[in-house]
Amino acid sequence: MEKSEKNGILLLLLTIFLPTFHYVYAGKLGKAFLFLITGGGFGIWFLIDVVRVLLGKFTDKEGKPITL
Repeated sequence: MEKSEKNGILLLLLTIFLPTFHYVYAGKLGKAFLFLITGGGFGIWFLIDVVRVLLGKFTDKEGKPITL
């Protein structure tokens, strides 16, 4: 599978320190809005996304994995 050209380290830092913006960086604006209005899925989405980024399972808007 083809990997995304997005930087995985930057994605991880955004996920931890500016959580809503990691979806914007990945090009998923709808999810960014939902993440923002639900407080990160009440904290659950945040934890799941950190794990997905660390495992290389987080994808960009084209479905390509963003790896570290």
